Formats: sequence, structure tokens, C-alpha cells
Amino acid sequence: MIENLNRQSFAPFGKILRVSLPNRGFPKGDEWIESVRYYSAKELYFQCAAETLYLDFELGMTVLVIRRGGKLTSFYLDKPVCLAPATEFAIVPYQTECSVRMSLPREAVLEQLDSFSTIENLKIGDRLQLGEIYTLFYREEESGFLFKGEKHSMYELTYVDRGQLHCVVDGNGTTLKQGQLMIFTPNQWHMQYTDLNVTARFLTIAFDMESELPMNFADRVFDLSSAEAVFLKQLLGEIDTNDVFSGDFIRCNLKLLLLSVLRDVSGRKKRLKTPVALRNENLIVSRTLQYIADHVYDKLSVEAVAKETGVSTSHLTALFQRQLNISPGEYIRRVKLEESKGLIREGKMNFSQIAAKLNYSTIHHFSRQFKDNFGISPSEYSKSIKAE
Repeated sequence: MIENLNRQSFAPFGKILRVSLPNRGFPKGDEWIESVRYYSAKELYFQCAAETLYLDFELGMTVLVIRRGGKLTSFYLDKPVCLAPATEFAIVPYQTECSVRMSLPREAVLEQLDSFSTIENLKIGDRLQLGEIYTLFYREEESGFLFKGEKHSMYELTYVDRGQLHCVVDGNGTTLKQGQLMIFTPNQWHMQYTDLNVTARFLTIAFDMESELPMNFADRVFDLSSAEAVFLKQLLGEIDTNDVFSGDFIRCNLKLLLLSVLRDVSGRKKRLKTPVALRNENLIVSRTLQYIADHVYDKLSVEAVAKETGVSTSHLTALFQRQLNISPGEYIRRVKLEESKGLIREGKMNFSQIAAKLNYSTIHHFSRQFKDNFGISPSEYSKSIKAE
């Protein structure tokens, strides 16, 4: 970052001259030479072994970069200065070109050095670039909610505002509690569900993002600080405000949240442990979940699914209980029931046809499971949709 040129900040490297003098403080005499050097859009690097070297800008925005002990310090050159002996420095055009005036002893040698700075490092730029925001949903889901899973090329943020939500990422299950957040990275398969007796209110945002810095978001649970919670509150407030500037405020608050999380990602945030054995288990679970999602209309049993995924029924059951806190049979049932809600909303089939399509033995079996899971019958659910 470029510093303002003042006496205090510049003192370790030389002194600032009095600009009120006609000659701007530069010495005169036969023993001194003056030159005006013009630089286009490139940087030049020097070291002068003389006792003194005087420097001033002539035209254009000019940056003076000084190297000492491997550390770079940058100043906006808008005053004449006198550099300390043997100072390594660079003249950098801040935009397209600049012209500077130097004065040094006639016998002095001005040595040209290799480069040690770039203008990109001096300007304040975005280390994290937030791209398009594709979806932003703030919703409350009833107990028994299940999202059967997907993967896509975007980042996706999930924040739990109330209740708790089970998230399965590449087969690794974790529970997000109130005030916690996860970020799914591009092409990372993930699914979500709630317990049968628990509701959840949560925010999901899908977006593009790039960064010059490592983004270690994957497989982490973040407990938000009070400052980060404010960013989310302001973001959610803009959904209700919904004026011409709301989109910009949403983007700004999302970026502030991501930057804050990224800054602390190596500190107080915890990463889910995935040793080799657990990663192998996650792969089996993930493959099973995707198989169930892809074959929801088939006649699925735990035995058949275990065979398709290459493990025994008992091993698959143990993995599901350990990783997802649910049995594979219960998970199959909930996936089918969640799919039935979509079919009811479409309104293209009656309940008997839906039960048959999902391979239930009878409509009575389907209706009983639907009510046990959602607390209302299929017909009551259908009426509630029409009343909306």
C-alpha cells in the first residue's frame, strides 16, 4: 500500500525538502549535475553510493519505492526529497507515465538494479472477487425436510439461523447448529435434511468467487462472530428492503462475510477430520446417497442398495448410523416421501398413481408413511398447497 509522504514516515530513508524555495531545495554548483528522466509505463531501479541524492517529480503520478533489509516501503512522490546514502529505490509510474528530476554529485555513480516491485503490488485491489449470485433463499423447513443432494460449479453457503440442519458433504455428515455456517466448494456433492422432530430456518446462497489467496473453506464448520452475524443480518435486511441499491448491499455484505471468514480460517475455525479410513467410508456413503437419488422411482431395499454399492447390508447400516445418524431404510423412505411432495405439487397424478410410481405396495402404505413423516395426510398437504 502506498503511504503519504510526510516527515515522520520518511525519516528512516532521508528527508523532505522545503518546497517553498525557488530551486525546491536542490543544491547548485559545478560539483552537482541535474537531469530530468522520463519514464513510460515501466519501473526503473537504482542505488546511488553518493552521500546525497535529490529527487522530485516533474510530471505524472509517481511512486517512490524504497527497499531496505528486504522490506519495501512505497510513497506517493509529491514533494522533493533527499535520499540517505546507498538507498535502493525504484521510480514507478502510477498510471501510464511519469517524469522525475534527479540531482546528484558529478562523480556519483547511479547503479541500476534488478526489479523488486510491481505497480500491482502497490495499488489497493481485490484479493477476493465475488462473481454472480445465482440464488439466495431464506427459508424455514418443517421437521422431516430432506434435500436429496446435488453438485454444481458454484460455491454454496448455508447458514443456520434457528434449529439445526444435517449436512452431508462428499459422504461426510455433520450437523449445523444455530449460528453455524458451511461453504460447499464447486463440484462438491452435498445434501441436507432435518430430524423428524426438528425444524430449521436457514439461508442458502449460490455464487461464483475467485481469489488470489488460498480459500480453505471446504469441510469446515464456522461459528460466526458477532461482527460476522451483523453482515448476515444486514444482508437479510436487504431482501425486505428490495430497492434499487439492495443488490449492491447484498453483494457487499456477502463479500465482507466471506473475507472475515477467510481471514480467520486458519485460526478459530474447526475443520472436519477426514483420515484415510474415514474418507473411504465417506466415498461409500456418498455413492449410496447418489444411487438412491438417481433411482428414487425404483423398488429400493437396503439389501439391493448395499449390493449396488459393493458392501454388506450390516456394513452399510453401520456407516449410515455413524455418518448420518439415520438408517439406510429410513433414508430411502424419506427420499421417496420428499419426492412425493414434488409430484403432489405438480398435480399431474392422483395419490394412487404417485404411490405406484414410487413403488409403494399400496396407497394406504404410502399415505400412512406420509402422515407419519410430515404430520398431515397427502390430501391435507394437497389442500394446503391450493390454499396458498
